[in-house]
Amino acid sequence: MPNNLTDALFQLVHSLEKSEKRHFKLYIKRSSAKGDLKIIQLFDALEKQHEYDERLLLIRLKGVTKPQLANLKAHLYKQLLSALRLLKTTDNTDLQLSEHLDHARLLYNKGLKIQSLRILEKAKELARANQKFNFLAQVISLEKKIETLHITRSTIEKTEQITREALEISAHIDRVTRLSNLALLLYRWYVKFGHARNEEDEKDIKAFFRSNIPPSITAINGFYENLYLYQSYCWYAFVRQDFLMYYRYSVKWIRLFDLHPGMIAVETGHYIKGIHNLLNAHFDLRNFRQFQGTLRKFESFYKTPVAQHHDNFRIHTSIYINVARVNWHLMTGTFKEGLTLIPEIEANLKEYALFVDRHRILVFNYKIATLYFGAEEYEKAIDYLQKIINGPLDLRNDLQCYARLMHLMAHYELGNDDIIESLTKSVYRFMARMKNLTVVEEEMFRFLRNSFHVSPRQLKPELEKFLYKIKHLEKNRFETRAFAYLDVISWVESKVYGKSLSDIIHEKHMLSNRRAFRHPHNRKSLVAG
Repeated sequence: MPNNLTDALFQLVHSLEKSEKRHFKLYIKRSSAKGDLKIIQLFDALEKQHEYDERLLLIRLKGVTKPQLANLKAHLYKQLLSALRLLKTTDNTDLQLSEHLDHARLLYNKGLKIQSLRILEKAKELARANQKFNFLAQVISLEKKIETLHITRSTIEKTEQITREALEISAHIDRVTRLSNLALLLYRWYVKFGHARNEEDEKDIKAFFRSNIPPSITAINGFYENLYLYQSYCWYAFVRQDFLMYYRYSVKWIRLFDLHPGMIAVETGHYIKGIHNLLNAHFDLRNFRQFQGTLRKFESFYKTPVAQHHDNFRIHTSIYINVARVNWHLMTGTFKEGLTLIPEIEANLKEYALFVDRHRILVFNYKIATLYFGAEEYEKAIDYLQKIINGPLDLRNDLQCYARLMHLMAHYELGNDDIIESLTKSVYRFMARMKNLTVVEEEMFRFLRNSFHVSPRQLKPELEKFLYKIKHLEKNRFETRAFAYLDVISWVESKVYGKSLSDIIHEKHMLSNRRAFRHPHNRKSLVAG
């Protein structure tokens, strides 16, 4: 089993573009001793491997022992990062600021204090222009050290200005730290558990949010403070299934970048995540027209140099666009058309296998299973659901539960009566253990248990009773999870009215469009879907 460093090195080598590989080899030949050229041989051997194989490496690197290989790998990893840093410095504001700070420290250590202060002044200008206050704090810290220890002929006004800046930046960094911590912890809660399951979860989330939000919102100013404030409210609303609040703060998130367009290049990752969240908000509220407009904007952004600048941005933009395209088919009921996306999505996931996290793969498997279920290809749906069911249980308890519920429904549709009863009990026990049962799901299990012994003639009245029981729960916030993950109401309606699930959902989509067309100025019809 390869160790962590080996995994990291293999990933790094296979993440490099052609220009980066060429630059690395030139860098090594120019800056390393002749003996270091062995790392080029290691680099070439790793590049040719599709999966890491240490035994094969030792065969190809003649004369290299296993302990030597470990040292060689560590050296190669370090040299790759050094070469990339040299190549990418001008592409990244953070790297430019680090370079300025490094140069200032080198000059100071050589005793060239005035030159060091000049470099620091340039660094301050760049940090302010890009709102990099953490770097600004480091710059001012070194500036204060030089001014304190040496006579630099700076004016009283200059030193007073430095002390004022230090206090202002310290307060700003404290607020950013608190808000970014809150946004991160709320997001992690969602990745672990999904949406709030009941009033107890709701109470816990509210208490946590109130105890961590800064007491004075009016003191919040600047790009980063507002960015993390909007992110915190987004996750707070999303976890609580307050989708209207989630929508409003997703809009604020993107408008912040509209007000500071230069920050799109500086914080591209946050911009990409913001558009992804806005698309999710449109999906949750069934804002069909806005969804299409935002998706077109995202697809246009994907073609820009900013989105293509780094692998990370390119990969995640591509992934989020694919999520949105699948969501469009899920919410319009065009399941069979959606199936045409699957080969491209799977090819992309294979291409990006080293960079895609397990959570994203879990979500894709669930969404693809939903497409197959809606297209009435139940056996294919089961194949994708099995990938979730047989996987680890440390992520998204909610999706783990709904995957099992859809798996049960797929077997019900296939008429596998011999396993339905035992499967129902198994899924019920799992969801109860996860504290994931809502009233809708309780009613669903009750219906499935009762329907085994009901003749086809008597089934329709049972379905109508089931539909009546769950229809009024559609607006209940703690029950919406069942409808967001699995459109149980449309599924039951398809049985009652003798139509396909695809037709039922598509009819709702067309009805919503007609309402929006008749009332173009009615905000509720657009936002609340």
